[in-house]
Amino acid sequence: MYIAMNRFQVPQETQEAYEEMWLHRDSYLKQEPGFVEFHMLKGPTVDGTTLYASHTVWADEAAFLAWTRSQSFRDAHKGAGGQRPLFTGHPKFEGFTAIQHITLDPAS
Repeated sequence: MYIAMNRFQVPQETQEAYEEMWLHRDSYLKQEPGFVEFHMLKGPTVDGTTLYASHTVWADEAAFLAWTRSQSFRDAHKGAGGQRPLFTGHPKFEGFTAIQHITLDPAS
């Protein structure tokens, strides 16, 4: 399993528009081989800025890397640079390979 995360710092005044953008965009993820699940996470607000993280789970790193080179990736990120005023700085990417997975699912 591979987890890809991007962290965003969002000023409180653009928080509503930022959430709307994520909730109404087409990610094209469901059609991608190796895609498992996606979460958009909202973290704490400190000094007027809220931390958000996009959290995508893939079967493995190869599936994630294949997606980053796909037309689906380009389509999902089209116009993303135009959204920059909704968050400060650049998103911070973090990629993780799972070394342990515990779940309530009895099949796991």
